[in-house]
Amino acid sequence: MNRQKTRDPLLAMSELRDSFRFRGGHAALDFAATLAARMKPSPRELLETPADLDRWLAAADLSSRLPSTANDLSSARALREAIYSLSTAVIAGVPLLPDAVATLNRIAQAPSAVPHLGDDGRLHLDGPPSAFLATLARDAIQLFGADSAGRLRQCESDSCALLFLDTSRGGDRRWCSMTGCGNKAKVAEFRRRKREAS
Repeated sequence: MNRQKTRDPLLAMSELRDSFRFRGGHAALDFAATLAARMKPSPRELLETPADLDRWLAAADLSSRLPSTANDLSSARALREAIYSLSTAVIAGVPLLPDAVATLNRIAQAPSAVPHLGDDGRLHLDGPPSAFLATLARDAIQLFGADSAGRLRQCESDSCALLFLDTSRGGDRRWCSMTGCGNKAKVAEFRRRKREAS
């Protein structure tokens, strides 16, 4: 297996946790990335089973005392697609799809995960998987309804559909990750210029 070298191995490790990508800078955007290769003819479902949802919740530094059910998985996929649909509409500056808005609002109405301060001095959340989905939906509503929605971006790589929150000073970030798509684009551009110079 070929491993691409990165300048910051710690950053690369933090972006990939338990086979899930975390490049969005926001939990809701990272959740939308659980359907991989969206732009390819055969997208890859990363939430195939309820156990996959449990793994994502753990990888996202969320947790649940109860294992996810088939109903939780169905709600998770619906939430994911609503977040993706609304994100791409915001990015394109087009009206939001009413069905996606309704799905997001419906899931957000459920009781959310309960925060508490752990013995380790860190924030922890408790609740069933549906509570974590409600928390994600509420976070997405706050993202879409705030000024930060203007910083939503989709990776400009031709082979990537990941969404991210552009927190760069100039607001001109183009790639979901410089260690991933950004590095590939720079290498391709370098090679193109080298060929043209030959």
